[in-house]
Amino acid sequence: MAAKKRRFGAIRKLPSGRFQARYPGPDGVMRPAPETFRTKTDGERWLVKIEAQISDGRWLDPAEGKTTVSDWADRWYASANAELKPKTRALYEGLIRLWIKPQLGAYPLKSVRPITVAEWIASLRKKGLSPSRIRSAYRVFSQIMRSAVDNDMIAVTPCRGVKIPRLPDTEPHILTDEEVRRLIDAIAAPHDLLVKLLAYAGLRIGEAFALRRKDVLLDHGLLIVDEAVEEINGHHAWGTPKSHQKRILTLPGFLVADLRNHLKSDVAGGDDALLFVGGTGKVLRYNDWRRAHFDKAVKKAGLSDVTPHDLRATHATWVADRHGVMAAAKRLGHSNASVTTRHYARVVDGRDADVAKTMHSEHQAAAGAGKAANGTSDAPDADLARSWHEDDDDGTAGALVPV
Repeated sequence: MAAKKRRFGAIRKLPSGRFQARYPGPDGVMRPAPETFRTKTDGERWLVKIEAQISDGRWLDPAEGKTTVSDWADRWYASANAELKPKTRALYEGLIRLWIKPQLGAYPLKSVRPITVAEWIASLRKKGLSPSRIRSAYRVFSQIMRSAVDNDMIAVTPCRGVKIPRLPDTEPHILTDEEVRRLIDAIAAPHDLLVKLLAYAGLRIGEAFALRRKDVLLDHGLLIVDEAVEEINGHHAWGTPKSHQKRILTLPGFLVADLRNHLKSDVAGGDDALLFVGGTGKVLRYNDWRRAHFDKAVKKAGLSDVTPHDLRATHATWVADRHGVMAAAKRLGHSNASVTTRHYARVVDGRDADVAKTMHSEHQAAAGAGKAANGTSDAPDADLARSWHEDDDDGTAGALVPV
């Protein structure tokens, strides 16, 4: 009786006595199993599993997994390049070249395991890389491997369950209005106006450096923020703001007046003329500006550890405190208010005490109104008066303090 023809794949016995299984991929090409089997039944079971994977769309071409991390990283970077901002593009290229390829580049994609990634992270720590740089390298590698999964090169990403260094907790330096005024008074014109735009309009420094005459709508008291400049390897790169979002800011009247005077006396003609330029008439360089103007003014004002970015965080805190987080997010150009609260806005000192004081006042007023409606006395509750008092002298700024 003739042997029954196999429905999927083929099995043959080798001279060694073991069995080899072969199967047709979705493209019709016959492929051998990656290993031989002790028995024919073992080979048949393996073929059943492969057939199910192909039928369910879970099958991966074994040849694809042999592609190295280095080769796939190059393909991923080339495909992502067009969507990246210049500074991000340079950062990713450096991370891949310096920290990913040297240790992981030779691995076939299918050979990278979570332990491989964990060992790589440990080696970067031993080399003395900062937690921030290690996290950046890991994020890029994670994107590379996720792309390999999305393109059916590997089944799952090895970037899972891997612990990466935590960033140290850093808080922005939130200045008071008086401190900002001191800083402005300590810096020469027109750089004082630049500081005002950071503190009272919440601009990023690259956005302020990129401002042009056409961006100032004096008659409407508005400022258009649609461009930013940054330095990459000593060269300026122009692009959209960090969030890619153009925004229009309403300026306080005093800032409109300052800009009007500045445009009259210190800005070249033409719509594209930059509002602030260096000694050569070209766009300012951040490090030079810090050394020559900003840092000296910080010291002169009696301040310390203040950066231009702290002024943006200060603006966010002021706006969030007085007008809500959503208003702050809109002015800063954040699409998500959580970004504003996580990185910028902070609770102003004394506000928690103000909340408690307001709640107490409202409670007392409501209680008094209720007693009046019932024909009872509207005098403060005697027990409450004995238990609490408002102490303005112990640094709690009017908080309710137990006696």
